[in-house]
Amino acid sequence: MSYNFQVRVTGVLLEEGSLLLVKQRLSDNRGWSLPGGRLEQGETLGQGVCREIEEETGLQVRVQKLLYVCDAEQSQHTLLHVTFLLERTGGALRLPDNSKDENPISDVRFVPVEDLEAYGFSGRFSKLAREGFPGRGYAGDKRAIGLGL
Repeated sequence: MSYNFQVRVTGVLLEEGSLLLVKQRLSDNRGWSLPGGRLEQGETLGQGVCREIEEETGLQVRVQKLLYVCDAEQSQHTLLHVTFLLERTGGALRLPDNSKDENPISDVRFVPVEDLEAYGFSGRFSKLAREGFPGRGYAGDKRAIGLGL
């Protein structure tokens, strides 16, 4: 029996009412997402999200708090999706080199929270962002916080 379990970490970095996003083809309906990726062997959740944010955006961050832990019921394997609230500690916004990525990031920017739906985010996620991400903790399937596959 084969068992495939993955952990994906993403970060919410809010500055002056805008949320850090990366442009990367996710599906026919979505081209923008929160920065993040798969946890690497031996990393803690915090180390993983900080590494991913720096790799994808050039920004150095630290974890402020856990926002949501979700499952991805529509995934082909068991996937745990963990989202953190972050704060910037350094670095400069830039595109990644994409040399190792099969799905390259083509843009990185801060987007006003009120414009999230124009970037393909659901109304549910936009509402959570506007309200400061209430109800933190385990959220079940990630569609519950307005993020889909």
